[in-house]
Amino acid sequence: MQKPKLLDIKDLSISFFSEGTENEIIHNISYHLHTNEVLGIVGESGSGKSVSSLAILGLLPKNISKITKGSIQFNAQDLTLLNQKQFQNIRGKEIAMIFQEPMSSLNPSMTCGEQVCEIVLRHTKLSKSEAKTETLSLFEKVRLPLPERIYKAYPHEISGGQKQRVMIAMAISCKPKILIADEPTTALDVTVQKEIILLLKQLQQEEQMSIIFISHDLSLVSEIADRIVVMYKGDIVEQGNVSHIFKSPEQLYTRALINSRPSMDSRLKQLPTIDDFINGTANSEIITSEERALQHKRIYNEHPLLEVKNLEKEFISKSGWFSKPESFKAVNNVSFKLYKGETLGLVGESGCGKSTLSNAILQLDKATAGSIHYKGEDITKLSKSAIRKLRKDIQIIFQDPYASLNPRLTVGKAIMEPMKVHGIGSNDKDRKANVLELLLKVGLDDTYFNRYPHEFSGGQRQRIGIARAIALKPQLIICDESVSALDISVQAQVLNLLNELKDNYSFTYIFISHDLAVVKYMSDQLIVMNKGEIEELDDADEIYSNPKKEYTKKLIHAIPKGL
Repeated sequence: MQKPKLLDIKDLSISFFSEGTENEIIHNISYHLHTNEVLGIVGESGSGKSVSSLAILGLLPKNISKITKGSIQFNAQDLTLLNQKQFQNIRGKEIAMIFQEPMSSLNPSMTCGEQVCEIVLRHTKLSKSEAKTETLSLFEKVRLPLPERIYKAYPHEISGGQKQRVMIAMAISCKPKILIADEPTTALDVTVQKEIILLLKQLQQEEQMSIIFISHDLSLVSEIADRIVVMYKGDIVEQGNVSHIFKSPEQLYTRALINSRPSMDSRLKQLPTIDDFINGTANSEIITSEERALQHKRIYNEHPLLEVKNLEKEFISKSGWFSKPESFKAVNNVSFKLYKGETLGLVGESGCGKSTLSNAILQLDKATAGSIHYKGEDITKLSKSAIRKLRKDIQIIFQDPYASLNPRLTVGKAIMEPMKVHGIGSNDKDRKANVLELLLKVGLDDTYFNRYPHEFSGGQRQRIGIARAIALKPQLIICDESVSALDISVQAQVLNLLNELKDNYSFTYIFISHDLAVVKYMSDQLIVMNKGEIEELDDADEIYSNPKKEYTKKLIHAIPKGL
């Protein structure tokens, strides 16, 4: 028996306006959501997933956008005809939303408990004490540890996974009929991601609510959704039940989305992008185990470029004037070797010590004990001036290139600045020529030189971050979650670029990520970290096919694998 339609979107078109020009970005889309159903909406950035969902809640940007055609029927009323005051009675109570980035959605000046209480008080007739009891009950429902502590904690005092659970508690506080989850797991560890998916599914069944789950990851969506809508450049290209979309996709674009993710079974020489599939230029050549063995024999016959011995990093925390200081070892007795031309993968959950370890190698944080030998010299004993010279040799590509680029500097100047500091190029003219060449190498052109960071997409900004890192001709590059926030296709482009640059310039990488499929594709050796210590260290393929530790098995088991 067919479930009744709770939400029915018909022939919806949305336009944005810029300098008097109208640009239609959602083209005549139609889809529906049944009662007690999970609908997945997938597609790349710019496909219209989030914009069409914001329209449901009347949250389209004022003055620069409008619904030009179509209807959004919910409970027998057309939401496109409501004013803001009428929407206030629906938002939170009838339709709620979980946003992608909880840190920017939560108020940093209010405790987590106060923020959820505020929603409960706004939409119910509960007293303050009853609202607090309800909030603590919600925190238990979303399986937050120590609800009383989280209630009093500010957003910056809890982990990313915990912040996302607070957002879910806030969203379900008034028992909405529809929950819109917009990329709710993108920046989370693979195990936390799995927990959030299971939690949403459980809450949906308990509360009998419907969920619209938005993501660019089709494998992930297949783990929670009943039906899937695939969007591309403002159009719906395909929709149907999960098994049909996943096992018998009709559209080339859908097949491309499924296949752009690195395979866990084979290692392609070059990852296919969406365009490769659409244009029929996808390369299916694989790296054989024999080729891999020969490459490793060449790499590991040399002296190590970097050797970390018994490294420790201890932090001292003091919570009050008279309280006793507490010590916490973020990195504990870590040892490994890294060879020239190698990509060393580093995986583990948030708080395992990955970033603390990379900060110690970069000499941004001084190690408490142990040594770090780079080209045979212990860099933990270097002077400040020697460390400054070392910065040229060891570079980092950050997760969020926008935050690491100065918004007031053009892209060209941002890349030239470190070159000037380290004396690369004889003058600005020489440096500019160098930067223009670099931009071409990372897939951008010379017109980008005088533009600002805000004018670029996430994938383009990441390419700029890569250009800035390689401008100093480093020996070792640390990629710290550098593709985590990118679409599947853009991720494939950036990973291909990193491998191409590695081949051309003999770069050595430490590749940090919570996406285990990506780390396996990129890595020669792999380190699995847990609570500051190394759980496993071995060939990447060996660890994935024969994990020895329970922790590693748990990480691998949590990878979204599709149907």
